[in-house]
Amino acid sequence: MKLLKEFKEFAVKGNMMDMAVGIIIGASFNKVIDVLVKKVFLPPLSLLTEGVNFQHKKIILKDAVLDASDAILKEEVAIGYGALGEAMIDFLIVGFTVFIVVKFMNKLRNKAQDTKDKTVATPKDIELLSKLTSLMEEQNSLLKTKKQ
Repeated sequence: MKLLKEFKEFAVKGNMMDMAVGIIIGASFNKVIDVLVKKVFLPPLSLLTEGVNFQHKKIILKDAVLDASDAILKEEVAIGYGALGEAMIDFLIVGFTVFIVVKFMNKLRNKAQDTKDKTVATPKDIELLSKLTSLMEEQNSLLKTKKQ
């Protein structure tokens, strides 16, 4: 029963919905990045390298074994460094994009948490903490003047 109660609290608080939205957006974002790398970034790189397709670049360690009718008896053993390069480009694009988004969100959050900036509504908790801090500073200064 305790586990069911904890799950209910988890689902009601919105954590499950936030996770679901994050996973769905992440999957869609992955598709966008995949197309961006394969259809936007790799073609110019391929053009610069005289039409080399990076995805097919590999170091063959052992050739495939074929029978008389060219059917593959044993697959080749190869290191696919082109696929690794493509995955690294994916990673760099995703990392840079996430960095830019987080930087933008932090800028917005910092602006919203600045109680002196009246162009953006300050969240109530930050506003209350700011008032509490100023009241404590005022009280401390009054106590210091009483001691002297």
